[in-house]
Amino acid sequence: MRIRNSPSLTRRASFGATLGAALLLGASGAALAEEPIRIGLVTALSGQSAKSGEAISRGIGLAIDEINGAGGVLGRPLELVARDDEANPSKGVLAARELIQRVGVVALVGGLDTPVSMALVPIANQMKVPFLGPWAAGTGITRNGAADNYAFRVSAVDALVDEALVAYAVKTHGAKKPGMILVNNAWGESNQQGLVAALKAANLPSAGVEKYEAADVDMVPQLTRLKEAGADTLFLVGNVGPSAQVVKSLDRMGWSVPVVSHWGPAGGRFDELAGPNAGKVHFVQTFTFAGNTSPKASAVLEALKKKYPAIKSMADVTPAVGIANAYDAIHLLALAIKAANSTKGPEVRDGFYKVATYPGLIKTYDKPFAPGQHDALGPQDYIFTRFQNGEIVAVTN
Repeated sequence: MRIRNSPSLTRRASFGATLGAALLLGASGAALAEEPIRIGLVTALSGQSAKSGEAISRGIGLAIDEINGAGGVLGRPLELVARDDEANPSKGVLAARELIQRVGVVALVGGLDTPVSMALVPIANQMKVPFLGPWAAGTGITRNGAADNYAFRVSAVDALVDEALVAYAVKTHGAKKPGMILVNNAWGESNQQGLVAALKAANLPSAGVEKYEAADVDMVPQLTRLKEAGADTLFLVGNVGPSAQVVKSLDRMGWSVPVVSHWGPAGGRFDELAGPNAGKVHFVQTFTFAGNTSPKASAVLEALKKKYPAIKSMADVTPAVGIANAYDAIHLLALAIKAANSTKGPEVRDGFYKVATYPGLIKTYDKPFAPGQHDALGPQDYIFTRFQNGEIVAVTN
């Protein structure tokens, strides 16, 4: 696999050397002699969510190695060109434009943050370059209203996750009056709309909606208002750092209330940052290696250990969801390019609609995309998990 890194990535990402490693040996010499098909990655590779960016990069890297080892796509090798958006939409936009206009990528893979992805989708649609999301769950990323939509996703979708959160809270915790504690950005807004609709459909009242800024370190005032309003369960939406601060704030209040979360806590060192009660937060995922006995999962895990020697245990593949979503996404992209018999954006976009069956890591995909249906995963693919001894494990009720 060939991967290019920006100078900033080399400076900032501790795993940059790993990303820059390894022109695949043993692949078809004819394939590797051809001009590579370049795929651009724009994601957070530094900061609190760096582990998630690392997971996405590893999943892509493994998939590219497998594809190149089988001769590439259209007789050409795939090559990843990665850029660190630092979870900043403006930096993500600059990176995306550079990758499309200067590097000539045939597709963009968007990383972690919904606000960044929402900023990239209009560029992809305008420039007619497929955008493939392996993480950010904002409903509007794929359901963006564009007549000519180039955004696809192998990940969760807020509108569907919110229905799952409500159903889980009722089933597991007997929730009768849940409250919401949400990050004050586009991702929080997307989930507020979804949770309000899901609660209405379930005929449940809400104890209220509280917002926080991503840099806040004390959520006691917001949580106190929810407690006084009678919240018996909390829906949490936020990335690693602020999600940990919510748990710490609950600890300071002495309020032991069930917390059902979107998958933000999976994105980094949540179990370290949140303290001893991190394991009480149950959050949604699309995949976990822990307890997964499928032959595909075992084979991929072994391949990851071989490619990335730093992986010694299950804790080292956290968050596995980033690996799995990205791994499947790149294989589906390769199939779309092959079906299109072209690397031109409009033809690759239509190639996604021609993908029939792919036995992936998360599931076997059967016609995963169609016009008007750009999300490959649905509620049947969600599982609930928690941290246990540094690993993300499925919740067993």
